[in-house]
Amino acid sequence: MRPRLILASASPRRRQLLAEAGFEFEVDPSDVEEPPPPPGVDPALYAAELAWRKAAAVARRRGEGLILAADTVGAVDGLILNKPDDRDDAERMIRLQEGRDSDVLTALCLFHAGRWEWAGAVETSVVRFRHLTDDERTEFLDSGRWQGKAGAYGVQDHDPFVSVVGGSFSNVVGLPLERLDALLRGTTGLTG
Repeated sequence: MRPRLILASASPRRRQLLAEAGFEFEVDPSDVEEPPPPPGVDPALYAAELAWRKAAAVARRRGEGLILAADTVGAVDGLILNKPDDRDDAERMIRLQEGRDSDVLTALCLFHAGRWEWAGAVETSVVRFRHLTDDERTEFLDSGRWQGKAGAYGVQDHDPFVSVVGGSFSNVVGLPLERLDALLRGTTGLTG
């Protein structure tokens, strides 16, 4: 039996994934700032630190319960692609990824607030971008579908220029359900 979770995120995509997978949970967004990554920082470490900070913030506020926090980033050749600041930033990210594979990393943190104990994991998937025509790129950027999404796209939006070629699809959406289940199984002391 899965434990009840407190999701430290306002992401509608994470809520939908948890609900569809049959998890019982409530939502309590962390409101932790996501600073830009420092130059040269490892994408997995950056995402893991943010996930931990989000979980710890909710754990401090609540004092009890099992907190689930996550942070998703895109990466090309080690360069982190967070959520774009504006349309120009989204265009920069899309152009950087066109015609190549990029990584999507989601860090998970399960935090038992009452005992101040936690466990974490990072899942990586590979996404392939095809080249876009100028018209396709302009249409996509004008649509605003890039807003609030790491790497400036959402695979769940069924954009025809991107496909998952390795790893977990739910990871690319923002919450690797397979890794979450494994983390829950491996942390019975944390969840019990």
